Amino acid sequence: MTTPFPFTAVVGQDDLRLALLLNAVSPAVGGVLVRGEKGTAKSTAVRALSALLPEVAVVPGCRFSCDPAAPDPACPDGPHETGPGAQRPARMVELPVGASEDRLVGALDIERALAEGVKAFEPGLLADAHRGILYVDEVNLLHDHLVDLLLDAAAMGASYVEREGVSVRHAARFLLVGTMNPEEGELRPQLLDRFGLTVEVAASREPDQRVEVVRRRLAYDDDPEGFTTRWADEESSVRARIIAARALLPSVRLGDGALRQIAATCAAFEVDGMRADIVMARTATALAAWAGRTDVLAEDVRQAALLALPHRRRRNPFDAPGLDENKLDETLEEFAEPEPDDDPDPDGGPDGSGGGGGKPPASDSDGPQGGDTGAQPEAGEGGEPQPSGAGEQQPVRASEPFRTKVLSVPGIGEGAAGRRSRARTEHGRTTGARRPQGALTKLHLAATIQAAAPHQLARGRAGRGLVVRRDDLRQATREGREGNLVLFVVDASGSMAARQRMSAVKGAVLSLLLDAYQRRDKVGLVTFRGAAADVALPPTSSVDAAAVRLESLPTGGRTPLAAGLLKARDVLRIERLRDPARRALVVVVTDGRATGGPEPVALAGRAARLFAADGVASVVVDCESGPVRLGLAGQLAGELEGTAVTLGELRADSIAGLVKDVQRRAA
Repeated sequence: MTTPFPFTAVVGQDDLRLALLLNAVSPAVGGVLVRGEKGTAKSTAVRALSALLPEVAVVPGCRFSCDPAAPDPACPDGPHETGPGAQRPARMVELPVGASEDRLVGALDIERALAEGVKAFEPGLLADAHRGILYVDEVNLLHDHLVDLLLDAAAMGASYVEREGVSVRHAARFLLVGTMNPEEGELRPQLLDRFGLTVEVAASREPDQRVEVVRRRLAYDDDPEGFTTRWADEESSVRARIIAARALLPSVRLGDGALRQIAATCAAFEVDGMRADIVMARTATALAAWAGRTDVLAEDVRQAALLALPHRRRRNPFDAPGLDENKLDETLEEFAEPEPDDDPDPDGGPDGSGGGGGKPPASDSDGPQGGDTGAQPEAGEGGEPQPSGAGEQQPVRASEPFRTKVLSVPGIGEGAAGRRSRARTEHGRTTGARRPQGALTKLHLAATIQAAAPHQLARGRAGRGLVVRRDDLRQATREGREGNLVLFVVDASGSMAARQRMSAVKGAVLSLLLDAYQRRDKVGLVTFRGAAADVALPPTSSVDAAAVRLESLPTGGRTPLAAGLLKARDVLRIERLRDPARRALVVVVTDGRATGGPEPVALAGRAARLFAADGVASVVVDCESGPVRLGLAGQLAGELEGTAVTLGELRADSIAGLVKDVQRRAA
């Protein structure tokens, strides 16, 4: 077994260590979401925590780790008699990103359930993690339905497995820790809210701290056991402190003054719902217990707010998480009550260096393991388009985003679960049945009985039970929705450079990006201007990264439309090799003009016909404006064998859309 890196040897990352330790003291806090760039000790710190947790007493032979002092009366391996039990270390269970639903919650033997009427249940990872740690690396890449199951179990303290009327329930209380790199995509706000605390981690820019990180890591790699032995005293000290804080926790008093500060803080930051208030109260109580106090102080409330609120203030994926600390201090001061004269215990941080509130203290040796992209000021007030070949224009800000029409890929796919186009998925409405290919995941009961019924006499059926063989089982086929690759091909040439026009174009693309986020798509961005096309953003799940690139996009120069289409075709070819099941939707944002080079219009037409030959679904957003319209974007859509929509028609509430709906109903 690999010796984990000592928790107390992790350099710096005070907020991360404190958040993990608070959950170790009080699992009711609700877990930790660790956000940060790669190589910042996220996984190292989580794995190291498991070695600090006290041993747990379990019922011998119970696969669900029941507490012998209070065994679960509904345990599938029960009933259990109370007794001394056996001691074992607390577990840390890792949930792989590609795990199936059955691997997470467990699986029922459907064949035995139908034929014998018994609940033959194989426990999943939730059962293994009971009374320990469940760690999900790259939680933002986990399928949404698995995240829903995971967070529901964490909130209820139990896991329910339902298969065609047969159900099993078992306890599932664990410390939930998720890590993610925001560059690879965000979690939905509803899922963010289900994590109790969140911590942002980043690599230190201090050379001395980085030197200490490297020194400790090399020492550990050379001699893991010897390195761990050198930190054994510090590990034992923190372990004893966790045990003491757990024992003190029931005695901590959360006074009316602290509760009023918590409620006022959540109201001041306009946090949705009441979960934030409850998490802040539990966190502040755990902070007091960790500091060895029985009263919750204002500094505990402040630290609890810094850990529990930043991720709950996001209204859309383009909002950066964070908290205005000046506003926080003003709110706490306004609703503060006179504090007692006795000084708080100074030994309150995860390393004994302070109790909470404010930023972690700086250190010469502490640190993590392991060009401004904001929009420029708007261009000048001139509203006329620049002539072809004009110089580069300064970026303009996007107009306000709006709700867009649903753009989808025709046909039925088999890509990753999402919310855009029709697909054969594991979740959705049942459309038929087939023989299972591999493990049975979704039983089609009627088809199974229909397959077994003709063979009952030959199988010697004597009683009321149905004689079912494995060959009779039928897998339900389901239709749901998939996520697609939405590749934006944006015209940034001089013909698009008028200030108001480009602002509207960026607002439309930003609206489509927001729609892509909500529908769980991957996105990419290709721009063309001057003499060439560029991949401004390779396909990614991070739509906020696409929004940043869009905001800083300059305009000007000629219109190499053919180059833009061919560059997009190259991007799709490479992405098809990486993820062949994910279908693409190309959104070309242009007025249809093509300039520069020999025969630019003919070249653009040939490039468009190549797209059509590849069978790629496409939409052309027509940005042409003014009293005289050439209709070039419509011609481009025809050559792409796609659809053309104007900026106005792109809105879900556009008049054109309403007229089409009325006509459809009348027909």
